[in-house]
Amino acid sequence: MTTIEENSAIDEKRSISFVEQLVEEDLAAGKNGGRIQTRFPPEPNGYLHIGHAKAICMDFGVAEKYNGVCNLRFDDTNPSKENNEYVENILHDITWLGFKWGNIYYASDYFEKLWDFAVWMIKKGLAYVDEQSSEVIAQQKGTPTTPGVASPYRDRPVEESLKLFEFMNTAEAVEGSMVLRAKLDMASDNMHFRDPIMYRIIHTPHHRTGTKWNAYPMYDFAHGQSDYFEGVTHSICTLEFVPHRPLYDKFIDFLKEKNGETENIHDFRPRQIEFNRLNLTYTVMSKRKLHTLVDEHLVNGWDDPRMPTLCGMRRRGYSPESIRKFIDSIGYTKFDALNDMALLEAAVRDDLNKKAIRVSAVLDPVKLVITNYPEGQTEEMEAINNPENEADGTHTITFSRNLWIEREDFMEDAPKKFFRMTPGKEVRLKNAYIIMCTGCTKDADGNIIEIQAEYDPISKSGMEGANRKVKGTLHWVSVDHSVKAEVREYDRLFMVENTGADERDFHELLNPESLHVDTNCYVEKFAADMKAGQYLQFQRIGYFMADLDSSAEKPVFNKTVGLKDTWAKQKK
Repeated sequence: MTTIEENSAIDEKRSISFVEQLVEEDLAAGKNGGRIQTRFPPEPNGYLHIGHAKAICMDFGVAEKYNGVCNLRFDDTNPSKENNEYVENILHDITWLGFKWGNIYYASDYFEKLWDFAVWMIKKGLAYVDEQSSEVIAQQKGTPTTPGVASPYRDRPVEESLKLFEFMNTAEAVEGSMVLRAKLDMASDNMHFRDPIMYRIIHTPHHRTGTKWNAYPMYDFAHGQSDYFEGVTHSICTLEFVPHRPLYDKFIDFLKEKNGETENIHDFRPRQIEFNRLNLTYTVMSKRKLHTLVDEHLVNGWDDPRMPTLCGMRRRGYSPESIRKFIDSIGYTKFDALNDMALLEAAVRDDLNKKAIRVSAVLDPVKLVITNYPEGQTEEMEAINNPENEADGTHTITFSRNLWIEREDFMEDAPKKFFRMTPGKEVRLKNAYIIMCTGCTKDADGNIIEIQAEYDPISKSGMEGANRKVKGTLHWVSVDHSVKAEVREYDRLFMVENTGADERDFHELLNPESLHVDTNCYVEKFAADMKAGQYLQFQRIGYFMADLDSSAEKPVFNKTVGLKDTWAKQKK
């Protein structure tokens, strides 16, 4: 019979991811001297998206959990696509998510070491310079079921390859004219083993090393070695790198041989572990496609609130805690899956409900006149900032004779279960009085331009008349004491759920209605002063955040997410 403590331990074991289980196995076996060191290795060729956030949570989370360290390494081996703008934004995004790195490294820190390693491989007969075109090399690799064809340069003399390799790193070398390849196995079942390319010629100046280098290592040649140089114990990456793992290990075998470490070849080396990447409905995660969206001005930059980038989500009003909670809820497996955007939005709602300041805003205004309220009189009504957190305190909102309310909150001829405003029925104005609708005024086309009502002077909160049951409560702002605002509402960026499974060009899948801008909205003055980074709830509407374009004179708000999942209803 198991004890409560034993059951608890079993449950804890079940709750950890398979990645953490493998880490614990290595710790139990005493590998790497009992050290845990991970790394997050982004290429600085774009902005981080929520898929990267999943990797960040794993890389930093494992290090944190097992008292290790997670370093940051920029995988900057392709200068034609990389720059410092991306570096700075990656640093910002990781910090915003709430993680701290140990050291910052760059793959370019190891260019000398990688070059020396490549020279060693040439001298050992393990690498050669190939002067064929990339197209011919690709053809010669064969198929998964047919072996490749050896390059005519495969057995070129070592001295000749060394000389040409040196030439590759000169300004005179022509891009695409030659590459350095590893001499492995052209008949291997693993296509990555069929003499993979180690170096290619690129003349674009590097964002850190300038024009010092003209030959640059490929990802497969740089990545594992960089892990090894830094003392990484666990190289955690996504499933597409599973077929790369044998090559990753092979290059490290060669490196340990070069360093005379063959006696402990299976220890003190990084272990590659792969997990499923994060895919979301109604969006794309391909960095190439995200670049296209930005470059072709199909969105308003990398931080467009419709983008799956972390800076876009931050601008929209997502909290870092909600993103981490979502990632934690979907977990880490060995199988790729498509995650519902609704799950992310639910996590956002749950988190913002706890921290958002409640304010009043009217997005589709119609005028309400309290006919028996004295002309020119005003009152400051107390409004609770956050019912979930008493410490957030209160603020005041000005009440007057002329108010704005939501147009949809009034119906002249209402059905029985319409509990908002209609002639002859009472409603409560939030933080103010109970009122009775007495009628409305229409224009020549029959559109309602004004609603009239009378208030009960003893129905304010705390007074005896406030206690009677009234089914409807409406939000409002004063006509003369509110600020006109622009509100940007966002829909799904793409019209199809699974963009990856649709064979059409992704341009055809874009949702033309993904952005709706309304410039005729009104917010209370307290809300108008809010800055980007402050979480808001527009009462009865949803969660919002002031945009970076916002000012006190011209407030601009982004809708983060509605109070309810209206999207699910639309799909039915």
